[in-house]
Amino acid sequence: MFFVFAATRKLLIAFSLLFLAVLLSSCAPGGFGGGPSITPGKPIPVALLVPGGSQNSGDEIIAQSLTNAARLAIADLDGVNIDLRVYNTAGQADMAASAARQAADDGAKIILGPVFAQSAVAAGNAVASRNINVLAFSNNPAVAGGNVFILGTTFQNTANRLVAHAVAQGKDQIMIIHAEDAAEQAGRDAIARAIAANGATLIGVEPFELSQQGVIDAVRPISQDIKSRGAEAIFLTSGTSGALPFLAQLLPENGVDVDSVQYIGLQRWDIPASALSLPGLQHGWFALPDPGMSESFKSRYNATYGSNPHPIAGLAYDGIAAIGALAAQGKSDALTRDALTQPAGFVGVNGVFRLLPDGTNERGLAVATIQDNQVVIVDPAPRSFGAAGL
Repeated sequence: MFFVFAATRKLLIAFSLLFLAVLLSSCAPGGFGGGPSITPGKPIPVALLVPGGSQNSGDEIIAQSLTNAARLAIADLDGVNIDLRVYNTAGQADMAASAARQAADDGAKIILGPVFAQSAVAAGNAVASRNINVLAFSNNPAVAGGNVFILGTTFQNTANRLVAHAVAQGKDQIMIIHAEDAAEQAGRDAIARAIAANGATLIGVEPFELSQQGVIDAVRPISQDIKSRGAEAIFLTSGTSGALPFLAQLLPENGVDVDSVQYIGLQRWDIPASALSLPGLQHGWFALPDPGMSESFKSRYNATYGSNPHPIAGLAYDGIAAIGALAAQGKSDALTRDALTQPAGFVGVNGVFRLLPDGTNERGLAVATIQDNQVVIVDPAPRSFGAAGL
């Protein structure tokens, strides 16, 4: 059982939105290691590494959105002074390492970012000997560990949430369908681990070549295997920008009835919105962050900057919110590894989350379905750790 730390701060006051608070264990141990000391009550130098300065316009959009979100979070802090310094990496690993070293020379006590996986590794290595932790915006668990933590939602987190929900609904005979590429194979492995951890049964794994023809060639034997094995649920690793639209059309056409077999998606099915009309996705399950909190952040950001935030912008807000809330306790060891990984976690703009000792994270996710081309929440995101769904 975890306790809610008494200190809270009001988020989005002007819009009467949700409170975002840090959930801190009231009996958190002292003597933390693995990070720098800070001076309570003094400004905290925080470095933000963003992919600005590249030739890619998309990187510039990400960089600006992350910077805006971080500044929005700083404005919402109560009683904590963050000295934010922004460093461009151009989306390159070598420049990320150089920026991290410069940030350390400039006195940074913690680094937020960078975005891309190899840049996160490079930045972490560059400041490991300086005893500085890195909160990267990546969702790739392969880069996590040591002084590098990732803030993005992981396949494992999503798989655990959805498999646990499937078991609770009596859908524990599960088949995995995945493309033969590195990302979807990683997704397959995450689902298999979640199945084992939650007492479900993996009754088959069906790969297919990642191409339109590959899906067409594979869908009939896959459909026959689903029916012959008696699968109660099929877990699809593909996303809406990949093979999912083809699978959503062809599997039902080959007799895999969405009313008799539960479709489950590892990736978001509500992006883009046009995916909500795919017949094969109706009544399927997927996971997403707490939609009420996400919309509150989007509204606040839009009102402040006149545009919508990039999908990962909330990670910068979360990082600043966690840093500020830990610093608000008035302890010199607020940014050490043990402080960052305290079990009760934090609440950010996408809901409750916590950093894990292996450098990955766990986020409280909602389970959603699609009904009449609309997203409907079937199991709300938990608001604290130890609650149902976590």
